[in-house]
Amino acid sequence: MALSRWNIMIMALCTGLIVANIYYSQPLLVLMSEEFGVTESNAGQVTFFTQVGYALGLLFCVPLGDKLERKRQIVIMTLMSVVALVAAAKSVNITMLKVTGLLIGFSSVVPQLILPLAANLSDPASRGKVIGTIMSGLLVGILLSRTLSGIVGHHFGWRAMFWIAAGISALLAVIMIATFPSSKPNFKGTYGDLMKSLLTLIKEQPVLREASAINACCFAMFGMFWTTVVFLLSDAPFRYTSEQIGLMGLAAAAGALGAPLVGRIADKKNPRIAIGYGIIFLFLGYFLFYLFKANIIGMIVGIIAIDLGLQGIHVSNQTRIYTLMPEARNRLNTVFMTTSFIGTSLGSGIGLWVWSFAQWNGVCVAGIALITIALIIYLATYKKEKPMITA
Repeated sequence: MALSRWNIMIMALCTGLIVANIYYSQPLLVLMSEEFGVTESNAGQVTFFTQVGYALGLLFCVPLGDKLERKRQIVIMTLMSVVALVAAAKSVNITMLKVTGLLIGFSSVVPQLILPLAANLSDPASRGKVIGTIMSGLLVGILLSRTLSGIVGHHFGWRAMFWIAAGISALLAVIMIATFPSSKPNFKGTYGDLMKSLLTLIKEQPVLREASAINACCFAMFGMFWTTVVFLLSDAPFRYTSEQIGLMGLAAAAGALGAPLVGRIADKKNPRIAIGYGIIFLFLGYFLFYLFKANIIGMIVGIIAIDLGLQGIHVSNQTRIYTLMPEARNRLNTVFMTTSFIGTSLGSGIGLWVWSFAQWNGVCVAGIALITIALIIYLATYKKEKPMITA
């Protein structure tokens, strides 16, 4: 079954709304720390555990998309996220909230099941555009989730956001059942064989190794920023509320609409061009963060820059890996996205650690160091690539 424009739009919507579950907690960290009487760094571990859960879900659940019928797996994982979100809303202490954060992350890998499904069903000549469109939904979901949770948290408390998210996820499960196309799995071996094949892919696919390493560094930079910027903006000279901090996501969401354009570049030209420009935008963003840490306009411009940069890098890398082995797209995506979100988790953890003794200047220096590592990998592995029009 070929994908219609309607299918693609629904997939983008579901991708954005499910991935948002991972990020709702970030603008609410200060509210959580106040209710449970813990430090901001302690509350910040809720974000860390949520991202760890996401990485674990990527590693252990996403490969099953090559073995199981994808639509059924997507619906089951979405219903699991409903249960985890309800548990988070009913948390009685910070430890329970961290555990439920882990479960929310684990069950919210649905976007990484939807993307291979869309890649399998899309026309090879427009695959990058389709991936870019769905990635727009994902990126808007990531960025606007902070805006929504900031507003809800300010007016109704942090628990209300998790109740709302549970309701949204339940509704999405119904929509998925009604509209998502079915697919045939390709892998006939056991789950153990499936997991072992991940190591084979890493060993035999240099493009996969390079794309994953670059993405890990860039996602670490991204996770570091969004985990610590809450502390910067809630303190002097800004002293923003959770609602105002959440509105910062609007600045980043403006750039997310460029993802389909990045996908078209990956379809027609050397996809490495977009990756190189993306790294330049990341450097620009972090230099602005360092120079204008007390200026909200400079911060907003920096947010737009890192969002555009991350889009260029991520969409291009994802398009590249989907062309390597069509029959193994879920496993390729597992390696790629697990590595990426391990980067996000480490970035959040490093950011919290650096913030504890070096505050915002230290975070900026650490972010620039991560982007520099990505640039070194990019330059060390550079080679000319042709437009990727394959089945």
